[in-house]
Order: sequence, then structure tokens, then C-alpha cells
Amino acid sequence: MSKTSYAVSAKARSKYGRFLSDRDYQSILACQSVTEVMIYLKSHTHFASALSDVNERDVHRGRLEMLLRQYIFNEFDSLCRYDSGVSEGFSRYVVEKSEVEQIIRFLVLLNSHSTEKFIFQFPAFLSKHTEIDVNKLANARDYNEFLTALGGTSYYTILKDFRPDEKGSLPVSVMENKLYAHVLRHMYTLIKKQTKGSERRELEKFFRTLNDYSIFSRILRLKKYYQLSPEVIKSNMLPEFSSLSPKLIDRMCAAESSAEVFQIMQSTGCGRMIGKISYTYAGDITPRVQHRLAKHNIHFSVNPSVVMISFMFLAEIELMNVICMIEGIRYQIDPKTIQSLLIH
Repeated sequence: MSKTSYAVSAKARSKYGRFLSDRDYQSILACQSVTEVMIYLKSHTHFASALSDVNERDVHRGRLEMLLRQYIFNEFDSLCRYDSGVSEGFSRYVVEKSEVEQIIRFLVLLNSHSTEKFIFQFPAFLSKHTEIDVNKLANARDYNEFLTALGGTSYYTILKDFRPDEKGSLPVSVMENKLYAHVLRHMYTLIKKQTKGSERRELEKFFRTLNDYSIFSRILRLKKYYQLSPEVIKSNMLPEFSSLSPKLIDRMCAAESSAEVFQIMQSTGCGRMIGKISYTYAGDITPRVQHRLAKHNIHFSVNPSVVMISFMFLAEIELMNVICMIEGIRYQIDPKTIQSLLIH
């Protein structure tokens, strides 16, 4: 057992108990505007403290989303303030995951020559926790300036050998794979150094299953939207963090249709979970599996670190639900359609 305090489990489960209820979801879906959603969140939910200083008549969707993201970040950060290498490692994992998300977002904008948009959606709270020079990154207009902004960080080492092609485009998918491999490698190193027994087994199984489904989803996406060759698709995988065998990954990469990829995945032990969840789109499967596993862990795991990381994933999914409802209501999408996209 690691040094993670059992108080973490109690605190995480207490916070989870304040998550949105079915009644809350129905009440939010009945709202007619983003302002009404904000008023409900501020008056009836655990997000109230994050919105206490917001004027209902002056609300902006982008600012509302940013405040909610900062609140979730602070919630998890508060769980990590214990004398434990695991807690500190999880805190670093959250920061690295956020950094990678922002780097990928910048690269996508760089490919579309729209980097001036980057700073408007950058989570300001991350500036206090990152070693990335955010001002330099926000002002970068080409790949060399981007690399300069990452100077002195591990991300520079990972990305320095990439260069735009003759059309000025970068292989974002390959770069994304390298960056997430870096984050996962740190996580697995932490798990091996700081945990043992059932705690290590639970954490490794959790992350391996999530990566299994990430591989599955990525193969589907790269086949459907990019029509890439099996060799190129395989180069975008992270097999070292997967419980799927190399031969099985090869078969999925070489499959001639999405139906065949599904069939291969469902022939595996973890893939059978697909039949136990309801989903609208193939892209929904990974977060729904993540929700199912994390929910089980937070209720039944006896290992505080497992409960802690499960809480983090559940909090991110709840935030994703809230943002989905805000966007749906903003664009006047039918409530039933919005509800079908929610994971809870």
C-alpha cells in the first residue's frame, strides 16, 4: 500500500456524492439559454463556488467554461495535497495532460494558420503550474517560434526533430502520439516506483484498458477520416501501454472495414465491454468505458490512489457533460439529442 491517505478516499467519495443528479441534468436540459444554465449551476449545484462572482446578465460561454475547468482542476489539486509520492505524481499527470492538450491545440491552429486564436481559449490557471512560456507560445507564428516557446521542457526534446512538409503542414497525429506516450510513460514509472500489490495491479489495469480503447478508437478514426495505410496507422499506436497483443493490433490496423475492427476488438476480454454500454457514436465508446471503470473503482476499490484517479476521470466526464449541454442549448439542439450524448 502506498502512503496515500485513506482520508483521500473519503474526501473523493464525498465530492463525488455532490455530482449532478438525474434531476439536475433534466433541469439543465429544460433551460432555454446559457444564462439560465449558469443560474441553475450557481444556485443548485456544487459548481456554485466557481460561479459566485459571475454576473448572470454578463455571462459569456467561453468564460463560463473556463471557470468550470479551473474549478475541476482545483478540486483534484486539493486531493493531491497529501504527503504522498502517488498524490504528487497524479498532480503532475493532470498538469502534463493539460499541457499536451494545449500543445496539440496549438499545432492544429498552426496547421490552419490561426495561431492568434490560441490565447483566447488557453486555461489561465494552468500558467501557474506549467514550465512552458505561455506568452511566447501565444505569440508564436511558425514552428521555429513554437519550439522556442517550449525550450527547456521535455516537450522540446520530443518535438524538435519534426518539421512542416512542403505544404507547411505538420503530422499532428504522430506528434500527438509521441506526446501522450511521454505522459503515460511518466504515469507507469510512478505506479511502479510508488505502488505494489493490488494497488499497482488496479492502476495498471485501469490505464491499460483506457489505452486499449484509445487504440481501438484511433484505428477507427484514422481509417474513416484519413484512409491511412495499416503501417502508418500502426505507427500512431501506443502498444507498450496496452494489454492488446501486437498481432491483434496488426489485425485491426489491416481490417478492411469499421465493422471488422469492431469484431476483432470485441473478441478480446476488455473489448466485450462494448456490448455492455450504450453509445451513439463510435467516438463515445472510450469515454463511456472510462466512466464505467472509474465509477466501479470509486465505489468498490479499497486503494485510495485508485479512488483518487477515478474521481479525476469522473469529474472530467461530468464537466464534458456540462459543456455539451451548454453548447447544445446555445445552438437550440433538441434536448433528447443532447441527452443521448451525455455520459452519466
